[in-house]
Amino acid sequence: MTAQSSTVDRLALLSLLGGAVAIAFAPIFVRLSELGPSATAFHRLFLALPFLWIWMARQPRSARPAGRRDYLALSAAGLFFAADLAVWHWSIKFTSVANSTLLANFAPVFVTFAAWALFGHRPTRVFVAGMALALFGAITLMGESMALDPEHLKGDALGMTTAAFYAGYILSVSRLRARLPTVTIMAWSGLVTTLALLPVALLSGESLIPPTPRAWAVLFGLAVISQVAGQSLIAHALAHLPAGFGSVALLLQPAVAAVLAWALLAEPLSLWQAAGGMVILAGIWLARRGS
Repeated sequence: MTAQSSTVDRLALLSLLGGAVAIAFAPIFVRLSELGPSATAFHRLFLALPFLWIWMARQPRSARPAGRRDYLALSAAGLFFAADLAVWHWSIKFTSVANSTLLANFAPVFVTFAAWALFGHRPTRVFVAGMALALFGAITLMGESMALDPEHLKGDALGMTTAAFYAGYILSVSRLRARLPTVTIMAWSGLVTTLALLPVALLSGESLIPPTPRAWAVLFGLAVISQVAGQSLIAHALAHLPAGFGSVALLLQPAVAAVLAWALLAEPLSLWQAAGGMVILAGIWLARRGS
């Protein structure tokens, strides 16, 4: 590896971890939102679009999609992300938040399997060990709040489906980054996601109009920090890092979210949860060594 490629690699890793921290703010904004979960998810994309399209307008024409193949791939990424958000919000209705969040974080398993089955990217044993360790850390982090109840099976299944959809999004973005810049992917896929989430929000019966200036501020925070900044940093990193490792590194999100909930919402943070966060970091480090 040359010095230049090593620098690019380190910057991509920092971008990925920065994106994980930014999207860790999403549960905080959702908790603070004065709208329902489906309406909040819609505004996350809708309010992000002006920032993304102004950004894209400043790029050269070569940065635009070229042909049907690009538009289909961008649409697929947008639909995967819309399904990820919509199904996750539905899963919360039928199971606990802890169950839903934990199962949604099993995306690395789906990414690794799909990358091997579809693209022949065989993972190393060290990477698989790191992924397993990071997932064990996530289970440890959220295990205290989990509820094992047969009545939650429907919601738990939807939580796992969320992970599959997010895996599809990660793989789609990773493939698109081979030929399109970050902002093009974010702007076009974000438009598709917004159009897909609109009927979901309308059918939910939730109000789409934020009632107070504070409600608008929370939604803009969600759009700018978690969507524009967070997802763009992740998309940028996926041009230089394997999708499998990227999905494992994003397990940093629940650990950061737990710390943010403790600092901003006064939610308790136990030593057991702190230990889980440390195990996640160890798993990410090991997965990095084996990817």
